[in-house]
Amino acid sequence: MSAYGELLDENTVRFERVLPGPIERVWAYIVESDKRRQWLCAGDIGPGDGEKVDMHFHNETLSEAEDIETPAKYRDLPSEMRFIGRVTRWDPPHAVAHTWEFDDEESSEVCYELETVGDRVRLVLTHRRLETDDTVLGVCGGWHTHLDILVDVLEGREPKAFWKTHTAFEAEYEKRLSA
Repeated sequence: MSAYGELLDENTVRFERVLPGPIERVWAYIVESDKRRQWLCAGDIGPGDGEKVDMHFHNETLSEAEDIETPAKYRDLPSEMRFIGRVTRWDPPHAVAHTWEFDDEESSEVCYELETVGDRVRLVLTHRRLETDDTVLGVCGGWHTHLDILVDVLEGREPKAFWKTHTAFEAEYEKRLSA
């Protein structure tokens, strides 16, 4: 298993992580706003098929580590961003999927699948229907960074600085995806 996301096709990326269990704990960090805000974003997800998803990102608050200035590519975005969507799959504590509405693109879909492996939990995250190469690149860097923060949070470590980490991963994905 590679820590790097795998491009399944030109519009789909998949990540895998093995996390400290139990599965109910990892599930809580995916669906409960107060726990999810520690590694990704706050806001409601579900519960149940068709339920509303309301996500509030504020990446600068994910770590106390000293960070770099927001990269130029993202500087015009507000420091707190909101996305909405709908739950498309609800199977606690094994899977949740939801749409992700970007302002200027068709909705994409994110699916989190959890499987117990001994005392650990395998998370498979798949993000589908990404419209542009630039979106795929940003999503790869973003998910890699957020998933590393999730590992840090679950392991009880202080997460690395968001933008410093994201910038490095986005550059690495640019190399990998253009090869």
